[in-house]
Amino acid sequence: MADGAFECALRTLRHRDRSVLEIEKHLRARGFSDDVRAQAIETLRRTGLVNDARFAQARASSLAGRGAGNALIVTRLAEAGVAHELVDQALDAVEPELTRARRIADSRGASPKTARYLYAKGFSEDVVGAVIAEGADDELG
Repeated sequence: MADGAFECALRTLRHRDRSVLEIEKHLRARGFSDDVRAQAIETLRRTGLVNDARFAQARASSLAGRGAGNALIVTRLAEAGVAHELVDQALDAVEPELTRARRIADSRGASPKTARYLYAKGFSEDVVGAVIAEGADDELG
């Protein structure tokens, strides 16, 4: 039965990295017992196939590359069960939030609509305010 759980977990990893919690939930949904799930996850950890630090780095980078702010990145990683210290390390490794927000504001223009968009994407109030103010200053002269 442990082999079945391991194989099931491998299939979930076929397309992208997953956190330990995501694999745990997947195996639980498939009806594997606590002991069998724990064995499969331990084997995945031991072999390096599951690594929450690597998952956090890759996921944070992916989200940042798609225009997500830090709050959205933190939320998504927390939902995946990533430890706070790993979330902080992942955020430190991605492009600064202000730089990401500036790039978006440059392409969309500094407007209230862009501000709402940035808020919805998880950018902080300070960053949104700074970027929109910079854009307004550029437009004025």
